[in-house]
Amino acid sequence: MSAKWRFHPGSKLPQILTIRWLGQVGDGIFQSALASFVLFSPERQPNAVGAATAFAVVLLPYSLVGPYAGIFLDRFSRQRIVQISNLVRALDLVLITVLIKSGATGVPLTLLVLVAFGINRLILSGLSAGLPLIVTKDELISANALAVTGGSIGVVIGGGFGIGVKKLFDAHGKSDLSDAKVILIAMCLYLASAYFTRRISRMEIGPAAHETPAQFRGLGELKEGWNILKNHPDALRGIFTTAIQRGGLTALTLMGLLLERNTFNPSSNPDAGLAGFGFALGVAGVGFGVGSFITPYFVSYFGRHRWIRLMMIAPITFLIFFAFIPQEWLLLTTAFFIAASGQAVKVTNDALVQSQIADEYRGRVFAFYDVAVNAIIVVGALIAAIVLPKSGKSIELPLITTVAFALTSLLLLRPSKFFIARPGK
Repeated sequence: MSAKWRFHPGSKLPQILTIRWLGQVGDGIFQSALASFVLFSPERQPNAVGAATAFAVVLLPYSLVGPYAGIFLDRFSRQRIVQISNLVRALDLVLITVLIKSGATGVPLTLLVLVAFGINRLILSGLSAGLPLIVTKDELISANALAVTGGSIGVVIGGGFGIGVKKLFDAHGKSDLSDAKVILIAMCLYLASAYFTRRISRMEIGPAAHETPAQFRGLGELKEGWNILKNHPDALRGIFTTAIQRGGLTALTLMGLLLERNTFNPSSNPDAGLAGFGFALGVAGVGFGVGSFITPYFVSYFGRHRWIRLMMIAPITFLIFFAFIPQEWLLLTTAFFIAASGQAVKVTNDALVQSQIADEYRGRVFAFYDVAVNAIIVVGALIAAIVLPKSGKSIELPLITTVAFALTSLLLLRPSKFFIARPGK
């Protein structure tokens, strides 16, 4: 194995990865069932506004929980937070299962979904904030590549598994009942994630006693994260770059969803649309893996800052072609390269932030990170809702994304402001 993928003896990274990956496979299964229930049911015909609204419901808790995540992650055992959160999330899915089995789509279901995704944000933030405590600084890039990308691939695998299992269940019962059964499988994985959290000691992923702030300040903690980042402008610019990339990825995901649901497949056959969208997500998952695998090697050559800048430029050619040739093969090609470059940006910037921010502030900084990223993701979804027709065909949306990526690389990440470190730094 390459030295870039070796970790110091006795590292607890395998335990962290097990907890994270089990939960994110469960996320993929859960999300596939929700997508099937809300967007790919025969009686529910989605348009851009409906699809964007569904995305907003998923993303809203990330912005609501984010300001307060640092309060808990910088004061209480992160191991306990992750364990209890997984147990609560499993219970929440039981309640969601009951509602979906009965075909309910109202406020109670929406609120329970918000709770599930809000808890998920707390879990991922806790694991990210604790990662630098169990690996060395030189191992951060590779550790993030494994954690983040393995999790992203886990979501894709879970989604594909959920779609496949739902088809098996559909042969023996109603579609809504099948979705409910799939969600119960996700619930079991959350319980497993909670169980494996026991392999980490109570304070092993922080925070240390001397690093725990004395007062609770609510939204003031988010402002404090912003103030800390102002003293690390390259990390702050990297966070906004990651946010813009994720916003563009979200907009294009909505475009792909509508193309698969209403254009590439007959709108009267939602199962074909779901299968097509699932395959596109699988291709993107391969892109996530490739982007993460190559990043440690290229960072050692280009340096973190230059690599982030290059990866914002890399997918632009494919986006321009896709704008004028909205065909399925080009959707898949674009999905691969957008995902690969986006994961390279995310993995590299996570390590950049973790290496520069002291542990006593890391929870609050990652809280700000989450809120910034998800706010711009919502903006991306709203732009898609405004621009996209029901068919999903649009020249404007890929070109808007192209301009956003190009301006980010040329202006926000220009060398005079976004410090280009020497290789490996």
